[in-house]
Amino acid sequence: MNKKDKNYLFLIITHLLLGVLIFYFPFFSKIVSLLIALIGVLFIIKTQNKNNEVLYAAAYITGAEVLLRMSGGNLLYEYGKYSVMLFLIIGMFYSGFSKKALPYWIFLILLIPGIIIATETLNLGTNIRKTIIFNISGPVCLGFASLYTFNRKISINQLNNILLLLGLPIIACAVYVTLYIPELKDVLKGTSSNSETSGGFGPNQVSTFFGLGMFIFFSRLFFSSNTKILFLTNLFIGLIMTYRGLLTFSRGGMITGFIMLIILFLFIYFNSKKNQKLKLFYILCFFSVTLTAIFIYSENQTGGLISKRYSNEDAIGRKKESRFTGREVIAENEIQSFIDNPFFGIGVAKGLELRKEQTGELVASHDEVTRMLAEHGSLGILSLLILIITPILLYLDNKEHIYMFCFIAFWFLTINHAAMRTASPSFVYALALLKVKFNDE
Repeated sequence: MNKKDKNYLFLIITHLLLGVLIFYFPFFSKIVSLLIALIGVLFIIKTQNKNNEVLYAAAYITGAEVLLRMSGGNLLYEYGKYSVMLFLIIGMFYSGFSKKALPYWIFLILLIPGIIIATETLNLGTNIRKTIIFNISGPVCLGFASLYTFNRKISINQLNNILLLLGLPIIACAVYVTLYIPELKDVLKGTSSNSETSGGFGPNQVSTFFGLGMFIFFSRLFFSSNTKILFLTNLFIGLIMTYRGLLTFSRGGMITGFIMLIILFLFIYFNSKKNQKLKLFYILCFFSVTLTAIFIYSENQTGGLISKRYSNEDAIGRKKESRFTGREVIAENEIQSFIDNPFFGIGVAKGLELRKEQTGELVASHDEVTRMLAEHGSLGILSLLILIITPILLYLDNKEHIYMFCFIAFWFLTINHAAMRTASPSFVYALALLKVKFNDE
């Protein structure tokens, strides 16, 4: 075993133990939370961000966000997003940002009218400052991250290391969730999303992170598994992520992860030489068999409930009336708000209050697209167009960025089922804007 393999296994084992420590000693989570921010800032200052160290620090806190939330380690609920923005601001202080990043300055400016309108339309009893910050922090985080990464040059090895740092805390999260509920039979009572199998936290967000972790470690089989020990390690971790993600019974994150893998495979396949395509075909067959096996195992462990969940059936096999667990009602409500207020929208977070008045329930939106339409009006449409079109235009001169469309898919699919509650869609989207170069190795 060479030194590189030993270092990699050390990182994996360290994060396995981290998950155990946080589970049995919850106060340790707050210590870890502080250490990530402190070490991240000191690391960036010491290196003066000469090799984009800010992206390593931001990746790690992004990957750790759900683990810290479910274990009570976050000092603030939006600690992950604030930390990412802090790192990026320090990084821009040392390394600046591209003068061509104008689309993302425009994006940030387009958010301002919705904030101003919210100060006028939100109810008097609402904590306006806190409510606005909670609802606008995701888009602002995306804007800052994009300003930093826009057309910034980076090697494929560096990008793979950034993804590894994003994935390592998710390993600790998988350990925590496994220890939280070792006996499935005690908590499986239906086919709805299950917080008990998600570490006592929101299944939607946990599924999102496990889907992302699945993609990260399976993608390493293509680019970072030069030895058998690395290949088997990454394969095992990817399968664990898949299994734990399926057991959350939240479909969005897992479907997103699978789509990312399909996009990556197709990109590699169509950019490979003829003699490589046969090898890729064998890899696809191997993946298909492996993932089918883990699905069958999950099906067996849950008494057939997994297949019913993905078939949109209840525990006794009846089709559910709603395929989106009622979220389409919220989306329709937000589209109607846009129709009623097409120019500047109803203001940030006002949709939450309107649903409370209409239904008597305080239901947050899961769809960032319809939320942007409702709360920002036509400016929201323009903002979304900027976010979709800009990376596609960058690709014309950035065709070595093999992950670009995977990252865009993660952002777009995630904000459609989990909004921007965590920093992950913002940060992963920003990674799509990097200018990636392959080195000779």
